This record gives sequence, structure tokens and C-alpha cells, in this order.
Amino acid sequence: MKYLHAAITEALRVYPPVPIDSRVAVADDVLPDGTCVKAGWFADYCPYAMARDEGLWGTDCRDFKPERWLDEKGEFVGMDAARFPVFNAGPRTCMGKEMAYVQMKAVAAAVIRRFRVEVAALEHSGGGEVSVPEHEMSITLRMKGGLPVRLKRRMK
Repeated sequence: MKYLHAAITEALRVYPPVPIDSRVAVADDVLPDGTCVKAGWFADYCPYAMARDEGLWGTDCRDFKPERWLDEKGEFVGMDAARFPVFNAGPRTCMGKEMAYVQMKAVAAAVIRRFRVEVAALEHSGGGEVSVPEHEMSITLRMKGGLPVRLKRRMK
């Protein structure tokens, strides 16, 4: 379950459900790096871009690597929420974070137990195969047309 937790977390890092988020300052403030933010100004951050920042995640930042979340003993190691803001941070941390992980693990376990899942060839809307799916940008990040899969029932 520790590796599954790491794999889910890595999937959320690489493809965050909310790819960009905005906040409005209710009062003048100063960010930790010294940047002044005036009341009424928007402050945006982009978890999608942050996941592809070598300064935050290293040269393998574009790779799906669940192992980055595990220590040498195979124990899950969380990251600072400012670096991994998928569930927000500070007083705005998602109250449903732990329940979301429970649900994701339950669904993954149920599917893996019953089926062998293969990703079908991904096709670009302009024709031809691609290795990375196209996305529809909206409030939540979605794969354009969904993820084509082939499910094969496991034998009992």
C-alpha cells in the first residue's frame, strides 16, 4: 500500500487535478521571498508547471517516478505543501485529503484485483499516435476523450 500511495501521489504531482489556482489578497502582504502583494491583487500558482520545474523536482521531473516519494526503507515521505500544493497548504489544506487517498486506493485495488489494465494506443486529434495524452484545460485537468484502455478480466 505504501507503493500505491506513492504512485497515486506521483500521478497527482505530474497531472494535478487543478492545474492552476488563483488567490486574491484581502490585505497588503509580503511573500516569503520579499515580494509585495497589495490588497485586491491576484496571486496565481500553477501545480502543473511546478511539477515540471527542475529546480523543485530535479532533472527527472517529467518522469513518472513513484520512488521519489519513498525513502530507502520503502516508507512514504511526504513533501512540503508549498512544493506539492495539490491539496493546497496551510490553513487552506483540503479537509478531505485523507479520505481522497482512501477512495483512490480502494478504487485502484478493486480494479487491479479484478482486471488486467492495458492502455490502448493514444491517438492525436490531428492523426498519429502519441505517448502523452492531450488535455482539456478547464478548472480541472482532464484527458481529451478520456484514457482509452483495454480491460481483461482476471481469472479467479
